[in-house]
Amino acid sequence: MSTSHVIVGDGIAGSSAAETIREQDPDSDVTVITDEGEALYNRILIKEFAKGKLPEAPISIHEPEWYEERDIDLELNTHVTEVDPEAHEIHTHSGDTYEYDKLLIATGGTPAQLPVENSDADGVHHFWTFQDARKIREHAEECEKGIIVGAGLLGIDLAAVCAAQDIDANYLMRGNRWWRYALSEEGAEIIHEALEDHGVTPVFDSGVDHFETDDDGHVEAAIDPNGERYDGDFCGIAIGLDFNTEWLQGSGIETDDGVVVDEYMQTNVEDVYAAGDITEFYDTILGEQAQNGAWGSAKEQGATAAKNMVADSEEDEFRWVSSYSITHFDFPFLSFGHPTLGDETAERKYNEGEWRRLAFKNGQLVGGVLIGDLSQQSRFKQLIREERQVADQKELLLEENVDLDKLEPAAQAE
Repeated sequence: MSTSHVIVGDGIAGSSAAETIREQDPDSDVTVITDEGEALYNRILIKEFAKGKLPEAPISIHEPEWYEERDIDLELNTHVTEVDPEAHEIHTHSGDTYEYDKLLIATGGTPAQLPVENSDADGVHHFWTFQDARKIREHAEECEKGIIVGAGLLGIDLAAVCAAQDIDANYLMRGNRWWRYALSEEGAEIIHEALEDHGVTPVFDSGVDHFETDDDGHVEAAIDPNGERYDGDFCGIAIGLDFNTEWLQGSGIETDDGVVVDEYMQTNVEDVYAAGDITEFYDTILGEQAQNGAWGSAKEQGATAAKNMVADSEEDEFRWVSSYSITHFDFPFLSFGHPTLGDETAERKYNEGEWRRLAFKNGQLVGGVLIGDLSQQSRFKQLIREERQVADQKELLLEENVDLDKLEPAAQAE
């Protein structure tokens, strides 16, 4: 009798899992359920689409035929409302029941709402799905003034949309710099100048107290906590994700900020796994639970979960150093590992457009940010994977070209 694998979510984690299961077990039943109306698309490229730089065609990764060719059942526009681990069943909004032998949770998240008045007004956008990108592109093309909220990796995508669509925008940040958890003021200054060069003005020690709307309910301004007023008929908000775990309530599956899994992508409930943004996974390098929203990480988690689901054992552990790049400026930007963790840091500015920051925890390199020169990233990732004690050799790691052979052998992890 064939094994039944059910995957809830068709982002890169769910899709990668479906593909891996089919490769490893040609005879199993594989069902992918998503509440979106279209199959897997490239979340990285929808930024370029929203900026008006790309047509729709290259953004879709899998057409429905891709699933048919692999004998994978794809259920679009289907919202899962409940899981019953004891009966090995999930239930949908339309009253359908799917039985599973192995279940993968890959439902990701939904952009968090800003908890202020009128944050749901017309003209206020969140940027997560292809459908969001279509609305943003269509609206941005007719707007003149913009407001961006959310000083992180997702917020800067919305700032780039404004820049590309010639919207004069104010970028309201609560702290004194962009991505203050990973960058010092010196590093952030490179980003601030690039934003200004593109017509986006960073506003520090600000934020939003409430939005004002016109008589038709369309956003027209943001009032910050200092009482300053910023006009805008286009507003983009990116303050993080709320993970889609509500359908797991009462199931016994452990959730914290997301779904808690071990290094094999297993939840605490038998035959239930999770992968992608939604996971709070055991990071074998850090030796603690961690989260990561990068595309490559989600893809690898999906494949890892799939191998363990098919094997019905702890066959493959997730061990990965992720990276996230920003391509909106005329210089490259890359973060890797966990740049916001760490109890020590080291940084250096090499010239106007080149800067490096490294984060260490318990003596080990755990992450960093590279601006302008990405050539050393593979060496830093190698050091993270090897769990080497290198925090006492910061000067060597800040050299423009890092020579790993110069690192003291005694500094290696035993």
